[in-house]
Amino acid sequence: MTEPQEAILRLRQGNERFVEKMSGGGDSVAGSPQLTMPHEQEPFAVILGCSDSRVPAEIVFDQGLGDLFVVRVAGNVVAPSQIGSVEFAAAQFGIKLVVVMGHTQCGAVMAALGEMQQPMEEQSINLRSIVDRVRPCVEPLLHTELRNDKGLLMAAAVRANIQMSVDHLQHGSSILEAQVRDGSLLVVGAEYAVETGTVEFFV
Repeated sequence: MTEPQEAILRLRQGNERFVEKMSGGGDSVAGSPQLTMPHEQEPFAVILGCSDSRVPAEIVFDQGLGDLFVVRVAGNVVAPSQIGSVEFAAAQFGIKLVVVMGHTQCGAVMAALGEMQQPMEEQSINLRSIVDRVRPCVEPLLHTELRNDKGLLMAAAVRANIQMSVDHLQHGSSILEAQVRDGSLLVVGAEYAVETGTVEFFV
């Protein structure tokens, strides 16, 4: 069973290997996991991330098959199914770390901001459900000076959305809340920069 800080260190080191590969460090980096087919899965962390095709957690953290329990949904929003997935992973595998990983240039956050600034008349109820989950954390930002700077507004909105998802996991389930309270589970936020490949942990 991997302790939270050890798990974060493994993720940081994996991300460093990934960034080195992306910056021309070669196809093979010492310490990179071999992609062998595992007989059983023993994930050491849960990653709740966005469905964006540029942000595959296993690659971003340079981990092998069976190392991460990944839940992906547009906008890394938290709904009952995501909470249930995290509860399952924590109970089934004894995972002690959950990372909510958002990313720069997030389309779901961009859509939520766009919807609030210029509402769309026709939008599917399913897409609206994602936008509505992002809305509460970004709407207050439109009443600040950030509304005058599109880039700063977007950056702040992405981080606010990550933090809201962290809060939902910490307080949206009596099971997870009890584990966070007794120290057996750590839920942290992180932001992946699609421009550089680096991940910043909010710890």
